Amino acid sequence: MKVAVKDITNTISADELDAGRLQDTFEISVSDGSKIALPDSFATPLREDLVKLAVASSRANRRQPYGSRPHGGKRKPMAGMKHSVEWWGKGRGVSRIMRRTGQKRAAQNPHTLGGRRAHGPKVEKIWARKLNQKERRLARDTALRATTDMEMVSSRGHQISEDVSSLPIILGNYVEVRDGKKEEFDFESFNHGSATRKVLAIFDGLGLGEDLQRAREGRKIRAGKATMRGRVHKTPKSILLVVKEKSGLAQAARNLPGVDVVAAKDLNAEDLAPGGALGRLTVFTKSAVEELN
Repeated sequence: MKVAVKDITNTISADELDAGRLQDTFEISVSDGSKIALPDSFATPLREDLVKLAVASSRANRRQPYGSRPHGGKRKPMAGMKHSVEWWGKGRGVSRIMRRTGQKRAAQNPHTLGGRRAHGPKVEKIWARKLNQKERRLARDTALRATTDMEMVSSRGHQISEDVSSLPIILGNYVEVRDGKKEEFDFESFNHGSATRKVLAIFDGLGLGEDLQRAREGRKIRAGKATMRGRVHKTPKSILLVVKEKSGLAQAARNLPGVDVVAAKDLNAEDLAPGGALGRLTVFTKSAVEELN
């Protein structure tokens, strides 16, 4: 299957005042360029079950062990084991429970006040989930195939302009016009002068501005204790930008709310289908598609 790349022309202008030059304004025009052949992975049959397995495996492999550890030597005692205790011995008509030294109050046992937790989590537990390499690759290819389906992308919640007639969107050449002079730049090394504002204008010109606005307005404060652990805000997933190398374009786009940037060699099912839901709105560069080949 062949798809035409999108060539971008950015006309930059700014009004002059006595106080100085105003902020640049960008006028984006998009045209169809040459066609390139998509990799065979874009024609893979849909396997939603494999995508869910791959996403669950990725999440499990990132999970960090937690729990208490048995104390010994100079290690700090675990919770519920911080008392000096003794057993009274038999013959007193009471249960054989460890008591605080010199007191009647029980300690350490799980069913006593202030005692240790019964069968608590252990750091020795292995949370990782294995997945065959062929299954992992097939899940990624399935998720790639889903990015070309307009109906599936829309049903996932992404908002696309009516001007977008087909997916995927592949970025081709980039030209800037300033004071009548044209200058062509490589999209991958794109990072010069208000780069993030230019990327935002380019996404608007491609018809993806509504989805960026949805992610920006959907950002909210997360409920629960996560706000104390560096995960204060929760932002909806928006555009996934696939590049060959994380250089200029990646640095310019990564600060936009909901936008994720990934190198083609690191692309996986979780990037293309967060939470196991197929059909993420994805934009590729021409170099990234060639790298996937």
